[in-house]
Amino acid sequence: MFLLSVKEIALAVHAKNIEDAWETIKINAVDFDSREIKNQSLFVPLVSENDGHAFVEQAIKNGALATFWSNSIKEAPEGIPVIQVEDTLKALQDLARYYLTKINPKVIGITGSNGKTTTKDMTQAVLSSQYRVHKTQGNFNNHIGLPITILEMPLDTEVVILEMGMNHAGEIKVLSDLAKPDIAIITMIGESHIEHLGSRAGIADAKMEIVSGLKENGLLIIPGDEPLLVERASCLKKEQVKTFGVLPTNDAYSLQISSGMKETTFSTNLDPSISIHLPVTGTYNVDNALAALSGGLALGISVEKAAQKLATFQLTKNRTEWLEGIHESELLNDAYNANPTAMKAVLNTFSQLKNEGRKIVVLGDMLELGRQTQELHVSIKDALSIDEIDQVILYGPHMKVLYEALKPDFTIDRIHHFDGEKETMIAFLKKLIKPKDYVLVKSSFGTGLLSVVKALQKNR
Repeated sequence: MFLLSVKEIALAVHAKNIEDAWETIKINAVDFDSREIKNQSLFVPLVSENDGHAFVEQAIKNGALATFWSNSIKEAPEGIPVIQVEDTLKALQDLARYYLTKINPKVIGITGSNGKTTTKDMTQAVLSSQYRVHKTQGNFNNHIGLPITILEMPLDTEVVILEMGMNHAGEIKVLSDLAKPDIAIITMIGESHIEHLGSRAGIADAKMEIVSGLKENGLLIIPGDEPLLVERASCLKKEQVKTFGVLPTNDAYSLQISSGMKETTFSTNLDPSISIHLPVTGTYNVDNALAALSGGLALGISVEKAAQKLATFQLTKNRTEWLEGIHESELLNDAYNANPTAMKAVLNTFSQLKNEGRKIVVLGDMLELGRQTQELHVSIKDALSIDEIDQVILYGPHMKVLYEALKPDFTIDRIHHFDGEKETMIAFLKKLIKPKDYVLVKSSFGTGLLSVVKALQKNR
């Protein structure tokens, strides 16, 4: 658990004021949300749409023992240490940098257009066979969440796994420079955020920012089947790059893949005699597992030990998780994130599943695709087989172009489009779904289809 004196914190962030009396006041947590503050916490009043300084009294009431402060000192609260800084966000990041150096764990940074969270969960499982591991929780993967993740590390942490998310160029560089990873993993290059980055090449450039803070002789792990990353990785020494993928030219590649409703099995060239079982569907998850295996090997974890842990790893909620659906159906929830590459991969896996009922897909808009929005939505048609998918339900204005593109292939009773309020679509689905049906829900988080998932769950 985080445990520093207020004086040590003030020194770490180069505060304008430092008092010796603060040496005896111990802080065991840091938070920027006054509603979440616990006893003995440091409050960080961030300034964005709302000024966090306005909530300091609530933070104190909830147990804050000290606070950062960048407003006028005349407005500062009384009765607790007020650590004066120029910028509270920078102070938070400086404190995280100091604490990371103090604990000195191995650092693994993970980014990518898709699969970041799954790879993080798998890597944590693999490394837990030998190390005390701390990882990013939820979506705390940006310039605020990453330092909080670091500051939540237990004192005995040996490896910290930091997920690094982004929307714009330059954001991963900030995170990498703060974390200084020993190992950096890029899961894949898709089309997420192409609206801001212009092209897949621009996305590759942004993801490669993860090497900005890579320690000297640190390791970069990338999909070797992606030319955009292989080309850019040439900036590092050959021994600093490990690749994974399907092709046998990779350092780690897959063999004998099979996938069912709730599991995937494969072997690898790393040790062909070991069958690796994943408790998740989707052949695309094999690449995520290969990335985790590569990270584990770099830190001395054998394939045998890694396989034992991967067999029982826990996937973060809302990532391709099977739920009990209404009317004795099975519901595959993947409504947290979406880009064309990921959506096609999930649809291809879903199409190949064997079941007694029908296969129904509910697809919501994919966001942040910019000028290619219409073209990329239409491209999903390639993954929707008229022979394998019985019902296609599309939601959102962007999905209207896919609806029009599918009309020549699917009869009017098998394809449906909804926009605006979700209640009408939910009511339609409740009448449509029957026992033994498999239902996939896939969309970008901003589309809000998690509410549809909840409505279609058993006993909801």
